[in-house]
Amino acid sequence: MPSDSTPFEDYVAPARTRPEVWRLVLGLLLGLGVYAGGLVLYFSLLGAVVGVPSASWLVDVATRSERPFGTLVLLGSFAAMVAGPLLMAPMLHQRGIGTLIGPLRQALRDFGRVALCTAAVQVAALLFWVTAYDVSPNVDFGLWAMLLPLSLAGVLLQTGAEELVFRGYIMQQLAARFRSPMIWGVLPAVGFGLLHRDPAMGSETWHLVFATGIFALIATDLTVRTGTLGAAWGLHFTNNAGAILILSTEGNISGLSLFTTPYLPGATGWQVVFDCFALLVAWRLARRFLAR
Repeated sequence: MPSDSTPFEDYVAPARTRPEVWRLVLGLLLGLGVYAGGLVLYFSLLGAVVGVPSASWLVDVATRSERPFGTLVLLGSFAAMVAGPLLMAPMLHQRGIGTLIGPLRQALRDFGRVALCTAAVQVAALLFWVTAYDVSPNVDFGLWAMLLPLSLAGVLLQTGAEELVFRGYIMQQLAARFRSPMIWGVLPAVGFGLLHRDPAMGSETWHLVFATGIFALIATDLTVRTGTLGAAWGLHFTNNAGAILILSTEGNISGLSLFTTPYLPGATGWQVVFDCFALLVAWRLARRFLAR
């Protein structure tokens, strides 16, 4: 991770205006409060629109995420996560919202290039999973196609929210205060992985944490090399779109997926190896395309 690269220095520069650690800590705490409040408001408004007197039913549907409505509700709830950094950046650090992303035109270009590279790898990976597992049809194709614009928008929102928080706000503010990549690069990646821990998977959840941490390190490297959030967002978007909208594991945010495959306890070890290999291939392709 070449922290002294010009793109990365330009990306971090706005955060150097107010780099104090206490501001970041306060920003994260307040951001969590904004996120929690945003979720309450989001589910309350949905409850009012749908005609449900209590938001608890909507929360339950979103948590299960085994039906199209539940998955769309869950993806839409990430709007509450976006609000945190968008409010904290100007309020605590006196910098514009756009600085969380970097130069917009370049970010869009980076997003498109990396999304296409990742999509090519995803196609090959999905073909492998189809041959390795019993794949079952899930959502009817007509309904799936009709919901696809909303589904893509939801995945775009979900991945963008996570990138804005981790490769945007947190990484920028840490890099503005500390020079070591172990702090501004590895530490947020570890946190990102740990937040994806699923106790329901038992000890196998650490395989998921490991794979997510590897993804976070790759996304960090792409952000460092480009100086925008676009490349990491493109990787994240295409990776999640394949897992949420094309082939998902039964009972794991499968409500919008065209196909599902059963969860096989004890098999996640080699699955993680394969997924990490696919991510590394996508990363190498992305770096080559971004260098042109």
